[in-house]
Amino acid sequence: MSDVTRILNAMERGDTKATDELLPLVYEELRLLAAQKLSHEPPGQTLQATALVHEAYLRLVGDQPRSWENRGHFFAAAAEAMRRILVERARCKHSLKQGGAQHRVEVPEADLVIEGPSVDLIALDEALTRLAVEDPQLAELVKLRYFGGLSLEQVAQIQGMTRRTATSHWAYARAWLHRMIAEGDGSA
Repeated sequence: MSDVTRILNAMERGDTKATDELLPLVYEELRLLAAQKLSHEPPGQTLQATALVHEAYLRLVGDQPRSWENRGHFFAAAAEAMRRILVERARCKHSLKQGGAQHRVEVPEADLVIEGPSVDLIALDEALTRLAVEDPQLAELVKLRYFGGLSLEQVAQIQGMTRRTATSHWAYARAWLHRMIAEGDGSA
């Protein structure tokens, strides 16, 4: 049993000191995961990897007791927390870009910054939600792979399937999501 799994089990039993022990063990991996997710965001992103890790960690070990089966399950939950944080921020930015509570100000074209990926994240989240209704296992695979930054080998192990099956499911899920996002844009 890894140290992370041991600490997660202690947290489940209500050991409050275990929460303090967990962060130093998982921090670097969470920070790498956060940096990877933020690399897909547009330039000028104000959210830093450290802040994303801290916010996700607080959501994971907050007031309500949680139960994780193992290290992989914890990192899957961390990936999901990061996904939700990024989607919430993208929705907030998108609503402000569409008017929100802001006043319109004319800006010379030379001063404009192009922001596309945050809206794409919203479309991905909506398509992923639809996929979860149709096939929860495929949706979980996408979350682990895209938001969790896990390899196909790691996903296969977590989901109890062969690497070949994981590869096939990943290809299908990507194509399905691409089609749903394209249909949502009206470009299909």
